[in-house]
Amino acid sequence: MHPLSFDHLSYLSEGKRVFLISGEIHYFRVPRADWRKRLELFKASGGNCVATYVPWLLHEPREGEWDFSSPQLEVGAFLNLCNELGLWALVRPGPYQYSELAYDGLPGWLCEGYPELRARNLEGKDFRVSSVSYLHPLFQKKARRWFDQVIPRLAKHQVAHDGAVAAIQIDNELMGIHEWFGSWDYHPDVYGVGRNEGRWPAFLAKRYGNLEATNAAYALTASSWAEVMPLSAVTTGTPAERRRVKDYQDCYFASIAEYATTLAGWMGEHGVNVPIVHNSASPYMNSFFEAMVTAMGKNFLLGSDHYYNLDMDWDQNNPTPKYASKCFYSNEMLRHYGVPPTVFELPGGSASDYPPILPHDADCCYLTNIAYGMKGYNYYIFTGGMNPPGMGTTGEVYDYGAAVSYTGEVRELYKTQQRLARFLAAHSWLAGAMQVADCQLGLSREYSRSGRYCADHKGIDFSNADASNFMRKGFMMTAFCASLSPDLTDLSSDAWLGRIDLPLMVATSRSMAKDVQERIIRFIEAGGKVLLAPVIPTLDETFSPCTILADYLGGVTQEQHKPMAPLLTAFDVPNVCVSGGLFVTRSRPARATTIAVESRGGQPVEIGWQMGMPSGGVACVLGLHWRQAKREHELMLFRALSALGVEQRVRCDNPNLWTVLRSDGSHSMLFILNLFTAPLTANISFRDPVTNAWVDTGTHHVPGISVHAWMDGQTVYSDTKA
Repeated sequence: MHPLSFDHLSYLSEGKRVFLISGEIHYFRVPRADWRKRLELFKASGGNCVATYVPWLLHEPREGEWDFSSPQLEVGAFLNLCNELGLWALVRPGPYQYSELAYDGLPGWLCEGYPELRARNLEGKDFRVSSVSYLHPLFQKKARRWFDQVIPRLAKHQVAHDGAVAAIQIDNELMGIHEWFGSWDYHPDVYGVGRNEGRWPAFLAKRYGNLEATNAAYALTASSWAEVMPLSAVTTGTPAERRRVKDYQDCYFASIAEYATTLAGWMGEHGVNVPIVHNSASPYMNSFFEAMVTAMGKNFLLGSDHYYNLDMDWDQNNPTPKYASKCFYSNEMLRHYGVPPTVFELPGGSASDYPPILPHDADCCYLTNIAYGMKGYNYYIFTGGMNPPGMGTTGEVYDYGAAVSYTGEVRELYKTQQRLARFLAAHSWLAGAMQVADCQLGLSREYSRSGRYCADHKGIDFSNADASNFMRKGFMMTAFCASLSPDLTDLSSDAWLGRIDLPLMVATSRSMAKDVQERIIRFIEAGGKVLLAPVIPTLDETFSPCTILADYLGGVTQEQHKPMAPLLTAFDVPNVCVSGGLFVTRSRPARATTIAVESRGGQPVEIGWQMGMPSGGVACVLGLHWRQAKREHELMLFRALSALGVEQRVRCDNPNLWTVLRSDGSHSMLFILNLFTAPLTANISFRDPVTNAWVDTGTHHVPGISVHAWMDGQTVYSDTKA
C-alpha cells in the first residue's frame, strides 16, 4: 500500500488529493470466517480504509497473560487481509477504546485491582471504576507494558513495510472519561494538588514566577505551594477566583498534551512512522486540544466525532440546522489546526435501535459534512458482530443498525454510503476545494472552552460563554439564513489580517485576550471593517483591566439596558426582536454615527454606532446580542455587513435553505441544504469564483432533510428519494 499523508487541505496519496473513506470493522466482533466478505463489501461501497480498535481487555484478559493468537484475536491476520484487498488500515490500540466494551476497553483486572490509579475529583473521590488518571505512574507502567506488546505487532504492518497500517490513533475521545462524569482530574499523585511538588505547583511557578506573584493573582496569603489549592467552579465571580479555575483547566489541558506525547513517544520507540491521529469526542471539545495539537507537531491530525442521534436524549434525532451549524463550527476549527477536517466517527448507525438511523437522514448528514468541508471520514460502524462473551455493555449483539448487519446482511444504508463514495470519486477535485466566503466570523477558542470559569454573570455582564453562544446561535445562524457565506476566522492567528476585503464579525465578551484586541486594531488600521457585538471588552484573558480596544475606539463605555418591552431599530430595520439583550452606549467618539436605537421609553437611547478611520477601516459597535429567530435579524445583519462592504457570493430567496459554495480555483459546486422535514423551493444564483460571472441556477425544489449539489448547469447530487 502507498503511504497516506496530509496537508492543510486534504489527504494525499502518490501526490494526489484524496478523500479518506473509512469504515469501522472490528476484527474481534466480526466472525473470522466473514472477515474477507465484509471487507470486500466495504471496498465495493467505495471505501479505501478500515478502522478497528485493538482492545487491551481482550488481548490481556489476565495480568501478564497475552493473547494475540486466538483465531478471533489475530489482528495481524486481519491487517494482512486488508493489505491483500488494497485497503489502508487505521488502528486504534488505546489504551482506551470505549466502543461499548466493558471498562471502556481497559482490562477488568486493572480497573478493579488497582483503585489507586482512578481519577479523583477535588474532594478526593474517584469518578467510577474505569475512569483513570492518565498520568498516574501505575497506569503509565501498565499502559507501557501494553504498548510494548501491541505496538510492535502493529508497526510491522505499516505501509513503509508494505503493510496496510497508514495511521495509528492514540487513546480515544480523550477527557471524555472525566468531562462526562462532572470534573477534570485532580489526582494528588498526578497533579500535586495540596502538595509542594507536582504538575500544579510547577504550572503555577511557570505561569507566575513565584509564590508571591501567585498569591497576588489569587488574592491569597499562602505560605507554600501546598496551600494554593485549585478551584473546580466559580462561586463569587471575582477575577482571582476565575483565574484559579481557568489556570487549573489550562494545567489539565497541558497534562493531556503530555499524555499524548508520551504515548506517541512509546510508539516512536517501536518504529511507528505513520501519521498519528486522535478523535475529539464532539465539536464543542475540539478547542480543548489546542495544547495537544501544538505539542504533537506536524505529523499529528486531530479529528472529531459528529453524531446526531445515539439515543432519544440527543438534541436532535435527525440532521437539523443546529446539527449543521455544529458541523461547520467543528470542521472549520479543525481546519484552523492546519489539518484536513476529518470526522473519525461519522454516524454509520447508532447504539440505540430507537430513534433509528435512517438512510435518508444519514444521506443528509453525510452531504452536510461534505458541504462544510469534511475531507475524511470513518463510519462508526460499517458492520457489527457479536460481542466477546461478557465484554459488551449493550448485550451480546453489536449491530448498531449499520450498513451491513452483524450477520452480514446488506441494508439500505449501504447504498447511501456507496452513492456518496461514487459522488466523491466523480468529483475528486472537492478534496482540494475551499469554501468561497464573503465575510469572516471571528472564533475565540478560549471563549468556547470557558464554560467552567466564565459562564455565570457574577461581576461580569456578558461572559465568555455568552459570547461563544452568541457567535454560534446569533451571528452564525443568522448569516446562514441571510444567504451569507462566513469563513470562521481564528482570532488567535495573524493569518486573517490581510483579508481586508472580507468584513469581520466578532462576538465579544467583557474579557478578551490582549493580543486579540491588538489584532482587531491592526485589522482596522490596515483598512479592514469590523462589526463588534454586543460589548467592548475591558478585561484581558486573565480578567485584569485591559482597555486597548475601548481606548482605540475613543473610550467607549456601555451598560446594560433593560426596558420592559424593547423597541429596537437597527440599520434602518424596525421591530428587531431583542431575543438576547441590549447594551446602551454612554460615551463614544463625537464623529461616530448612530446605527441602532431603542425607543420604547419615548426617549431614544443609542444601542449601536459606526465610525470610519483615517486608514479607511471601519468599526461598527452594536450593543445587541440575539438568537436567530426573526426575518428582521437576517435583514439587520445583511444591512450591517452591506454597510461594511460585503460582496455577497450566493443569493438565495428562501432563508430556510442554506447554501455553501466550494471551489478549487478550476471547478465550483453549490450545495443547497434543506434541514427541515418539508420540501422547500428557492431561486438561487452565485458569483462563480472561476469566471467571476453571476450564474443563475434557476429554481430548486429540495425535499425535506436533504442536500443537493449543483454544478455546470445541473444537479449532480440529489435526495435519494427524488
